[in-house]
Amino acid sequence: MAVKKSLKEIIRDEYKRCSQDPIYFMRKYCIIQHPTKGKMYFNLYPFQEDSLTQLKENRYNIILKSRQLGISTLTAGYALWKMIFRSDFNVLVIATKQDVAKNLVTKVRVMNENLPNWLKGKTLEDNKLSLRYANGSQIKAISSKGDAGRSEALSLLIFDEAAFIDKIDEIWTAAQQTLATGGDCIALSTPNGVGNWFHKMWVDAESGGEFNTIKLHWTVHPDRDDVWRAKQTQLLGEKGAAQECDCDFISSGHTVVDGNILQWYSDTYVKDPLEKRGFDSNFWIWEYADYSKSYMVVADVARGDSTDYSAFHVFDVEACHQVAEYKGKIGTTEYGNMLISVATEYNNALLVIENANIGWASIQVALDKGYSNLYYSYKQDGYVDEDVQLRKGYDLKGKSKTVPGFSMTSRTRPLVISKLETYFRDKTPVVHSKRLIDELFTFIWLGHRAEASRGYNDDLVMSFSTGLWMRDTALRLQQQGMDLNRKALGHFGKSQGVYSATQQTPKEWQWNSGDGENDDLKWLL
Repeated sequence: MAVKKSLKEIIRDEYKRCSQDPIYFMRKYCIIQHPTKGKMYFNLYPFQEDSLTQLKENRYNIILKSRQLGISTLTAGYALWKMIFRSDFNVLVIATKQDVAKNLVTKVRVMNENLPNWLKGKTLEDNKLSLRYANGSQIKAISSKGDAGRSEALSLLIFDEAAFIDKIDEIWTAAQQTLATGGDCIALSTPNGVGNWFHKMWVDAESGGEFNTIKLHWTVHPDRDDVWRAKQTQLLGEKGAAQECDCDFISSGHTVVDGNILQWYSDTYVKDPLEKRGFDSNFWIWEYADYSKSYMVVADVARGDSTDYSAFHVFDVEACHQVAEYKGKIGTTEYGNMLISVATEYNNALLVIENANIGWASIQVALDKGYSNLYYSYKQDGYVDEDVQLRKGYDLKGKSKTVPGFSMTSRTRPLVISKLETYFRDKTPVVHSKRLIDELFTFIWLGHRAEASRGYNDDLVMSFSTGLWMRDTALRLQQQGMDLNRKALGHFGKSQGVYSATQQTPKEWQWNSGDGENDDLKWLL
């Protein structure tokens, strides 16, 4: 006959079992606040049990999740389990805002409040932002800032909605010293595009990095089906539903060019160059010069000693093909010489150099060497539309009324970005460069401005966008009878220019732009 246990022995055995098994602890003793059912025991689904086991077995965990799977609650229960059964266990919760971090602490406080007295520890502090036990264990919520967690001796760092936390790279760096003695980390989030810290850590983890990956697609929940998923699209829209449900980095982001289109480009056109040339092997060539084609070289200039890069693209203008590309750190004078050399090689291509700030140093090289097909912008900043150019004939005016280079201003930049999005939406350009596609994956909308994600560059993107805008303008002019193909882009070989000089009088080289002036067109030759 079995010996009947005393109440003290039963409690002792239960306490021991709970200390060894967080799944048992949560199922039997943790009460949660369900949004529609009120307070209820935390009856874990199989996917939650599996996730909890992985949290226990791995020091660093990154969780890519669908919405409303109870993972924040699961993480809160795990933190509480650690606090109860380990002394001096310090948990820090960081989220986009303090209120968001506070929500996870609230889940811990609700569970703690409803534990039986023999199980929960003696509480020394219990408020909206923290819970502290007499055994030295505690949990605290703070908002995200660059030095968050720097001075904390952490046992567990929790990033809630990690993909949306500003400056999380800095926070992670600051926290490394406090985790070095054996602390754990849980980073959980729905996706928010590519290029952010959460995405980088996930990709690194899939390649064997230090984080253990836990991916929780909406289909892991036993109560969800295609009808539920379709309803999410109705409520959130395609992009919102992809972000909240599908664990899809590409579809979830706020990239200027749709992520699915970029993936199509990556699968369809991206390939290794035929040749990598230059002192740094950063001049990539996919097509060599064809003397029957018209080319354009579009360049962005950096100092050569900063975090930005000098970059240029070589376009086959008519086909809208990317035929070559450069991205590297190089002095402005050397860069100017390189641009002239490449433009000359590609049939005296139209050379377009952005003239903002340091760009003038490279432009000056082209001027000093007398490069004949350097692009000039109309001086009047009000000109930002090709329709105006067509109407006024600004591109045909004398050099005295223009300025060398392309002017990227607050008025031209949105038009250039718009042209980029339009061209890629129509899948018009042929892009072979993985470097460019990678930059486009991290070229996002921050408010109303398009720019690279924190820690990334957009040098290739901006020079390519400018090239698309230039090409569109040239084709509009061509439709008006101004042949801006190979001949119109400059002096190519034995070409006589846009117009044949045969049997023409000097007056036929005059253009009346409608403003009462006749402009000399001989510079086109």
